[in-house]
Order: sequence, then C-alpha cells, then structure tokens
Amino acid sequence: MSGHSKWSTIKHKKAATDARRGQIFTKLAREIMVASRDGADPETNFRLRLAIQSAKGANMPNDNIDRAIAKGSGTGDDSADLEEVTYEGYGPGGTAILVQALTDNRNRTASHIRSTFSRAGGNLAESGAVSWGISNSGVILVEASDVDPEEIALEAVDKGAEDFDIEGSSIEFKAAFTDFEPLKAALEAMDGVEVVSAELAMVPDTLVELDEAKARQTLRLLDTLEELDDVQKVFSNADFPDEALAEYAEAG
Repeated sequence: MSGHSKWSTIKHKKAATDARRGQIFTKLAREIMVASRDGADPETNFRLRLAIQSAKGANMPNDNIDRAIAKGSGTGDDSADLEEVTYEGYGPGGTAILVQALTDNRNRTASHIRSTFSRAGGNLAESGAVSWGISNSGVILVEASDVDPEEIALEAVDKGAEDFDIEGSSIEFKAAFTDFEPLKAALEAMDGVEVVSAELAMVPDTLVELDEAKARQTLRLLDTLEELDDVQKVFSNADFPDEALAEYAEAG
C-alpha cells in the first residue's frame, strides 16, 4: 500500500476517536444539508444517500440526520445558507493540495485557508493549478480479516474496481463514479468483508514522494486544514514515507 493510501486509512481511524467525533458530526451534517438541496429522498438523490451512509457509519444519531435533511431541504425551522467552494494550493515539497469547503462567508474561509497554508510553508494557487492532475473517483476502504485479501481484491476487480492497495487486512479500492455504488454493494455482500468507509474523493493521477521532514510538515498542514470549521475534505498527491506515517498514527 502506498504512503498516500496509508494516510487515508489512518485518517479514517482517527476520525473514529471520541476527540474528533463532534467535529466529524458537524461536517457530516453540513454535507447532508447541502446534498438535500437536490431532494430530500435518498432513493433518488445519490449524493444524499452517500452522505447519510457516511453519517450512519460514524454512528451519527438518526435525529441529527433528519434535522440536517429538513434544514437543507428547507422544510425545517431554518434553511441552510452554505456555498460550496474549492481551494487549490501547494504544500511543502511542492505537493498539490485541494480543499473542499462549505461556507456562509467566502472571505472568512479564504483568509483562514490562506493563512494556514502560509504558516506551513505552502501557498494558495489559482483555480485549476492543481486540480488538472486530480480525478473524481469512488474510494472504498474495507477490512478483510477473515479471508484472503488478494482473493477479495481480484473478485472486486471483476465487480468494477479500477485499482486497489493492500496493507495487511486493509484494502483500499478505487472505482469510476458509475461503478462506485455497484462495487460498494458487491463488497458489502462478500463474506468476511467489512466496508469501513466509502466516499467520492479527488484521487491524484501521480504522487509526489516526500522526505521525512517535508512529510511531517505536510501532514501537519493537512490536519490543520481539516480542523478548520468550514473545511469538509482535503486531498493531496503526497506520498508519505512509513516513518512519518508511523509518527502521525501515534500522535492520535
């Protein structure tokens, strides 16, 4: 498994900790609110269906989910006034970083993101500067502890997976948008396989290898960006060395 995929896996494990759960709930609720603008029925609204699945996977209470849907669709006490904005920039070592935000104040969000990049030795870039090398794909992380991960991976390729990375019992699959839901359903139906997370993500076409020093700087930058209230998701083309990832995992 590449250092990039390992970083994604560690992020999901960190998100499950109690210290981060409150912030994760807030971000999930905001995603549900925005997705609900295209319809409050998850059966006909793929983005909403995926957002609800992510929320339930994080053990978000059903009442919270229902309130977010009502707020986003305009049927609740107040409606959501959030705008989707994407920021692009460069981190230490020249790594490309893409930041997806939901905000009710563009100036505030841009200011926070710009200063975060600057403090970490990076900088914001013009729109399109880094996104040309990053593609929208489905990413599914599974645990296959009771079966042979290699066999599961090969079976998943037959079900639409374009690529996969294996680390122990963890497998990260990538799929085209059109194959994402069928592949997820196929993996959920496999014996001995647990789907840990499934999301639409911006996946880099190529990776930039970092030395340990630049990797630590970049990991701190990515974490700090994700902790900003208006930021929903952060993507990068950084490929991290194992030593830096081990420190990152232990940091909690």
